[in-house]
Amino acid sequence: MSSGGTFFVRWRVGLGYPLAIVVLWFARPTPCSITIGAIVGLTGLWLRAYAAGYLQKHEILSVGGPYARTRNPLYLGSAILAVGAAMATHSWVSSVLLCLYFTIFYPIVMRREEAELRERYGASFDEYARLVPLFIPRVTAAKLPSSSVGAFSLAQYKKNREYQAAIGFLLLLVLLFLMWRLRMP
Repeated sequence: MSSGGTFFVRWRVGLGYPLAIVVLWFARPTPCSITIGAIVGLTGLWLRAYAAGYLQKHEILSVGGPYARTRNPLYLGSAILAVGAAMATHSWVSSVLLCLYFTIFYPIVMRREEAELRERYGASFDEYARLVPLFIPRVTAAKLPSSSVGAFSLAQYKKNREYQAAIGFLLLLVLLFLMWRLRMP
């Protein structure tokens, strides 16, 4: 993969912190925007949590649960989470910044990870990729070999430290609420 691809993989999280500061700077939250954004964001968090309970990084090719509908349920959850955050900020500037960040970084990251999975799992990944879309989910789950599907595991969710996304989103909502309270007359 190109060094540009490596940059995007390496820096997608690190650059998220300064982005969050800029997004908060432009935010003009209201109780309604925070509530609607929280509901949408919780949907993204739920999808991320569900996916993390199936994901066994570097151990097996995860194809069960949400992975039978999209090859990137974690990133789909992140996209929904970003939409929720954008809605909560009640700012078109913040919304554009969040959307740009996601659309610039994540397609590159997904393709990089796809190449790594293809190298690691070969024909198994090719068959999986043939049946399951990269990002936009299938309506029905793909019919995959039942021996490799697995089941949701709370221990796997914890091992993948997915709770960190929930903590980060909760912190964002608290900060937006405090910003709204400080702007009140």
